[in-house]
Amino acid sequence: MAAPPVVLTIAGSDSSCGAGVQADLKAISALGGYGLNALTSVVSETPGIVSQVRLLDAEFIRDQVRVLFGGFPIAAAKTGMLGGREQVHAVAETWKQLAHGRIPLVVDPVMVATSGGRLLEDEAVRTLVDELLPLATLITPNMDEARVLWDRDVASLEDMEACARELSTRFGTAVLVKGGHLRGDAADVLCHQNNLSWHTTPRTAGVHTHGTGCTFSAAIATGLAHVLPLNGAVAQAKQFVSRAIAQHFMWQSAGAGIVHALNHLQQTGA
Repeated sequence: MAAPPVVLTIAGSDSSCGAGVQADLKAISALGGYGLNALTSVVSETPGIVSQVRLLDAEFIRDQVRVLFGGFPIAAAKTGMLGGREQVHAVAETWKQLAHGRIPLVVDPVMVATSGGRLLEDEAVRTLVDELLPLATLITPNMDEARVLWDRDVASLEDMEACARELSTRFGTAVLVKGGHLRGDAADVLCHQNNLSWHTTPRTAGVHTHGTGCTFSAAIATGLAHVLPLNGAVAQAKQFVSRAIAQHFMWQSAGAGIVHALNHLQQTGA
């Protein structure tokens, strides 16, 4: 049996396993990759609330990445929740030393959880902008994150296009602005080499979960590890995350009521 391409996720651990490295590893596995993870933090959360966050030591993050690069032929990587300035700096410096220019890197600039909890310290945003985003092959901000990076509201399809173009020029990389907070179909716009392409799927109403951004970026990285062109990797990932939402799981819990979760591994349909 041929070995699958190896995909590294550098992100936080989610105790509910719906987001973070747990969601990433499910997506990578579902799309035919072999997942590795370097943890940046540990988060105590459910789909409805972030309770506590513990950031890991920057040198330990560096060591995880170094060890993994020494042991596996990594074909692509993604970053998710990084946490603080020291953690962001550690990831950026280690990536420059080991992989920049050789391996595709998808940066999901995680700042705020779906529940509203802050997942990136204020002082770390500048480090992310100055040090990590310029290293990316693709940046995948949602509308809230795009507003922070663009320093303007992103409230329409036209805003999304303008934001994607300007951020792509500023950071010298491809940018995918995700329009999940708009009404209508779920529409995202990719700016790559100054060309725009829209990726749209029907919106599934009434699903309240988390981990869509994690899943999307991990799925894109896996497509790139399979040597898909960027637009093709985004298209495949968009369909995958759309199915994960539409075919979601649902439970009744004692404390939170109805709980929804993405379906990564038991999807039906192409």
